[in-house]
Amino acid sequence: MAVGLAREGADVIAVDLCAAPVPSLGYPPATPADLAETGRLVEATGRRVLTRRADVRDLAAVEAAVADGTHELRPITVVCANAGICAYGLTWEIDPGQWRDVLDVNLTGTWHTLRATVPGMIAAGRGGSIVMVNSAAGLKGMPYLAHYVASKHALVGLVRRLAREVAPHRIRVNSVHPTGLDTPMGLDPTLPGWLADHPGHATAFANALPVDRTSPEEVSRAMVWLASDEATRVTSATLPVDAGCALP
Repeated sequence: MAVGLAREGADVIAVDLCAAPVPSLGYPPATPADLAETGRLVEATGRRVLTRRADVRDLAAVEAAVADGTHELRPITVVCANAGICAYGLTWEIDPGQWRDVLDVNLTGTWHTLRATVPGMIAAGRGGSIVMVNSAAGLKGMPYLAHYVASKHALVGLVRRLAREVAPHRIRVNSVHPTGLDTPMGLDPTLPGWLADHPGHATAFANALPVDRTSPEEVSRAMVWLASDEATRVTSATLPVDAGCALP
């Protein structure tokens, strides 16, 4: 996503937790090397980039990254809220700490991102676009994911409310809803075990189109389109990039 925006002329502030511990995940988090590589790829497009290690659960850290980036680069006109984690469990068996982690990162972390960026966007008076990366689980209930589903459904409500509030400032707010992604989170090795133990639930993860997953690049193209002038009249949209996973 950072590279996709850079190719369209954007300078980039890239923020990631980078391997600080998040308990109870079944897949490896991004690393400092991943963040550095993202910075290198952005710079290879000819654009500038500021990378920061920060936890979206820490409002002060996000605000500091935004302040540094705005000072070094330029006022923000595009926000991509992409931080999210996922874990599996039956609703009544989810560990309270795991519940808090998922809600704190996916929902509160997104709100922190908005709180840190929207005031500056309004003050700059240039309009802009906010894109929240959601999930097919934000459009349908999916098994073993009560905390994740709750966080993603809540983000749909946040899109709809914020879109109305910032519309007078020519800021648009939308979300992208992928199916399973070809990423470490999308390839979490704990999911096959859950499906093997409860085979009747496997169809909930199935796509209508004959593909198993979508790629980060495909989701990036949708996000870049929503951020662009080509989508200048699109706001409060929940755009599926899910191969039909959320179809009734």
